[in-house]
This record gives sequence, C-alpha cells and structure tokens, in this order.
Amino acid sequence: MSGPKNHHSFLPIVLAISLGLLVGACQPGGEGPETSTDAVLMPVADDPTVSFALWFEVGSQNDPPGKEGLAFLTGRLLAEGSTTVNSYEQILEKLYPLASSYEIRVDKEMTTLTGRTHGDNLETFFGLLSDAYLRPAFNEDDFERLRADQLNYLERTLRYASDEELGKAALDELVFAGSSYSHPPAGTVAGVNALTLDDVRGFYDTYYTRDNAVPALGGGFPPDLVDRFASSIDLLPEGDPTALLPPEVKPIAGLQVLLVSKPNADASISFGFPIDLQRGERDFYALWIANSWLGEHRSSVSHLYQVIRESRGMNYGDYSYIEEFPEGGFRQMPPTNVGRRQQLFEVWIRTLPNEQAHFALRAAMRELAALVEEGMSEEEFELSRSFLSKYHLHFAKTTRERLGYALDDRFYGVDGDGHLARFGEMMNSLTREEVNAAIKKHLQTSNVAIAIVTGDAESLQKALVDDAPSPITYPTPKSEEILAEDEEIVVFPLTVAADAVRIVPVEEIFAE
Repeated sequence: MSGPKNHHSFLPIVLAISLGLLVGACQPGGEGPETSTDAVLMPVADDPTVSFALWFEVGSQNDPPGKEGLAFLTGRLLAEGSTTVNSYEQILEKLYPLASSYEIRVDKEMTTLTGRTHGDNLETFFGLLSDAYLRPAFNEDDFERLRADQLNYLERTLRYASDEELGKAALDELVFAGSSYSHPPAGTVAGVNALTLDDVRGFYDTYYTRDNAVPALGGGFPPDLVDRFASSIDLLPEGDPTALLPPEVKPIAGLQVLLVSKPNADASISFGFPIDLQRGERDFYALWIANSWLGEHRSSVSHLYQVIRESRGMNYGDYSYIEEFPEGGFRQMPPTNVGRRQQLFEVWIRTLPNEQAHFALRAAMRELAALVEEGMSEEEFELSRSFLSKYHLHFAKTTRERLGYALDDRFYGVDGDGHLARFGEMMNSLTREEVNAAIKKHLQTSNVAIAIVTGDAESLQKALVDDAPSPITYPTPKSEEILAEDEEIVVFPLTVAADAVRIVPVEEIFAE
C-alpha cells in the first residue's frame, strides 16, 4: 500500500537535467538555511511527476541527554502519524488511489521529509504532505505505537536481525563515545523509554521552524508551486536554533576493540577511524578512487573482495567506505540526506565463522597497510578511475534521487553544478600522484577502532591480546600462492593491549 513509510535503518535516467539551484550559503555548522524561500529547484519539463523534499537542520545529534531517540520519534510522528485534519488511517486511504507516498529520514544531522506524486494528483498530495509538517496531531495512540516500534527496533531488530548493521552501529559508539554521534539515530532503549509527548511537542516547536527549513522541488512542477511551497514553510513558527559544533572525537590510541558478545552468532567485523574529508574537496575524490579499488560496495572485483572472499571463500562481502553508507544490505548506490560533518573511513568484513575472524581482520589490515605503504599502481589507478567515471552516473537515476544530492550539496556547501558533476570532472583530472598522496595523508593502520559482533568473544579477546598466530584451514585445496600468502597473514602483527578490548553483551548494547 502506498502511503507514509519509514525511510531509515529500519528497512530492508535523468542524466541531463536543467538545474535551477538557488543556492544560499549554508555550510554545516554555520548559520544554517537563510530563509524558507531559499529553495532548491530542479525543474524537469518532461517529468510527469513532482518530487518534494523538506530538509530540517536537526537530527539525533540534537537529542537531549537522557532522551536519545527524541529526534527520530518526532520525525516519525510527522510521516507516520495523524494530523489535526486526518487520522493516520484516513491519510493512508487518501494516498492509496494516488499511488503516492511521503516518508522521513532522520539521521545524525539531517531530517528530510520527502515525497513524490504524479502531476495529476498534485493538489491532493500537497495538501496531505503540508499537513504532515504544519499540522501534526501528536496524539497518544500514534506516540505509543511508534515508540513501541522504535523500542522493538533497538531491542530486537538492531541487535538480532542484522549483525552487519549492529557492527557498524557499535563502531560508531566506539569511535564517537561521549559525543552527540555515539548513539544510533533511533536512540537508546533508556532514552526512548523516557520520552513523553510533551518532549515531542517541545522538540517540534524548537527545531521545525521556518528558519531551520530548506524546501526543494524537482520534476514537472508548475511555476506557482514554488511560491506555494515557500508560503507553507512561512506558516511554521519563527525560530533559528543554535547550530551545534561538529562532534568532538577523542583520538584513537593504537588498536581499540569492542566485542559485542552474541550467543551463537558468527563474526561480523567493522573497523575504521575518522577522516577529515568532505564532498567537494579534491582529496575526497582522490580518496574515492583508492577506496573504490580497495572495497567498492558490492563489487566482486574490488581488492578486499578478491583477497578474502574470491580467493579464500571465507564470507560473502568485504567492502570499504569514506562516508556514511547506511542500509548497505538493501542498496547498491550511496544514499542521500545522511550528510555528516565528521566521516569515518570504514571497512566491513561481512559475516564469517568465528574461528576465521582473527585471520580475516589480519588479512584486511594487511591489505590496507600495503595500500598506504605502496599506493596504487598506474594500472590500478587507471582501471578504478575509468570505472568510476561511468559508474557515478548511476548514483542518481531519477529526479528524486538527484534532488536528494542537490540538498546534500547545500549541506556540504558544494557550489557550482554540485557533487555529481564535480565527481565526473575529478575523474578526468585527478592524477595517480594525487591519489597516492591522499592515501598517505588520510589512511593509516596504527590508530584504528575495531567492532566485532561475535559468538566467541572471550576466545577472540585472548587471541587479539596475545597476538597469537591465526592459522586457517580450507574445505578445498588452495594454490601454493594463496598458501604462501597465508603464512604471512597468520602472523601479521596486530598489537592490542589488554585494556584496549571491551566485551559488551548484546542485550546491553545501546541500552542507555
């Protein structure tokens, strides 16, 4: 059924577009959106649909201490709750014949309400959409229903349904401990249990204001819709919330390890460290080339995949990232509207037997160390650069997706034609020397945070601290070349101090 739906971590070509971007000076951490009429416009004359987006500069980083999950629940009540005009059931009934929907994504720094409808249904859809952000009912039944759903996600889905997502969230907790980034956007169990309807109403009044909103339109929208959309934003209350500084990240000293002990689980490994890079910077695109070679998402020809899965058959995926990539199990291309001022370089080693976890971690760290030490060869650079020069055209095949990137350009302060256009330009101008310099500058293996979901935490803790060899056996014969390489991997040094390893039972992760 079409209708409001959740677009966040609960879930599983228009290549030539005329851009009419009225881009204001909105840098993350700066003064924020200038006015509600400072819109992002992407007209596409032959598109029969209209895409809407409304970005509010707020996210889970704005959760008050002890109320972690408030931003998330407030956002969901807008997209999945009643309005003062219609009950939630009535909203679903009215959206169904339109074959239209709207949803919300609440991330750490961005909350984005998005929707899409056919031009023939514009009036009805816009009325329902504007009611969602202007006239939320915040009634008790919706509150209890969505809060229970949020708790179920934290207590069951995140902990038990996807060890990959659990490991990534645990890595964030380890890297960003004590900061506004440490908890998942959905919050913590204690934080969600502490929420009240008054908390939601107060949060909405503070952050859902005309001065904190950026509207965006894409597709075949009529000219008068721009003013009508802007006028609806002007009905929001006044207020310009104080912008938060980027999260403070404590330096990682050596190898720091968080083991999430989960009975009967195989091992899922996430490791990484903060990097000081954002979209728009030349080094960002240089590092993307290196990262694509190392571990392009869902690419069976990337290096880590070849080393760990293809050659050794140990697991089903080994990938690396230089910016946030939620819902990796459900998507092929990078998401939009998860802009963050602090990014991580991350490696995901997806599920494998516990007895192979130490070996797999060593193998991945060894390949990263080799990349830092040796850089990319000319052949590797040319193959990766050539691949990305075409592959990036698939990042946004629809008006709606390109509108999401246009809002991200506003978040990151990417001027000109934006990130997607700059991506192609950089693939044509970057040199191997620049890429290898970016690798040396931004990547390393000395100070790394490691989060592992495992069913054998105690044994893995001992192996890591002892730096014991980690021999591996295979069910089928391997080549002499692979076996010779294994002899180096099993003793590749990973120096982990005893006090640098923490074990957390799975039922306690994100509890408070």
